[in-house]
Amino acid sequence: MVETLSIAVIGAPGVGKTSIIRQFIYNDFSEVYTPTRTRYVYRPSVILNGNMYELKILDVPPISSFPSSSSQEWLDLRCRGVRNANAYILVYDICCVESFEYVKMIRQQIVEHREGSSSEVPILVVGSKRDLQRHRFTPRRAVSVLVKKTWKCGYVECSAKFNWHVVLLFKELLGIAVARGMRQNHTSIRLQGALQRNRCTIM
Repeated sequence: MVETLSIAVIGAPGVGKTSIIRQFIYNDFSEVYTPTRTRYVYRPSVILNGNMYELKILDVPPISSFPSSSSQEWLDLRCRGVRNANAYILVYDICCVESFEYVKMIRQQIVEHREGSSSEVPILVVGSKRDLQRHRFTPRRAVSVLVKKTWKCGYVECSAKFNWHVVLLFKELLGIAVARGMRQNHTSIRLQGALQRNRCTIM
């Protein structure tokens, strides 16, 4: 029996959500910015300690708020499946303070409106565009402390352009999910290479 882990990737316009996902799955990066207008689902497979998992990665278009009810979720096509995702990746641009404020708002709404026990839902905050480090709006440590200590979320910075820490962020998220008992208790996680379409990756 292959288990499915649903991951919703959410962020403000232009933060690089899709670039991160595509770099992870296809080892591909485009300099051309194409706004995400509709929800897109990627379905790579991974193996954790000999057990296969299907990942259902939801590339969510910018939404004004996290759906507060099931009816609101299903009325907005962009939000389908967001409320009952197994884990969340919240992406912001390290050079854009507004994109971080958006992540702050969405995280709070996930805690308030999500079905079930929100405290057990793995949330990973991702600082995108690390290659533009010189233009960041605040030191990394300040954000990391806030996210880890106050929000109790994981934190990773990455660069989709240079494929830096892209694989690490997915490994980190799955590590949080395993640690919180979202799936069977695996004691170790190994990740070898990025995922390829219609191929399986050993983690």
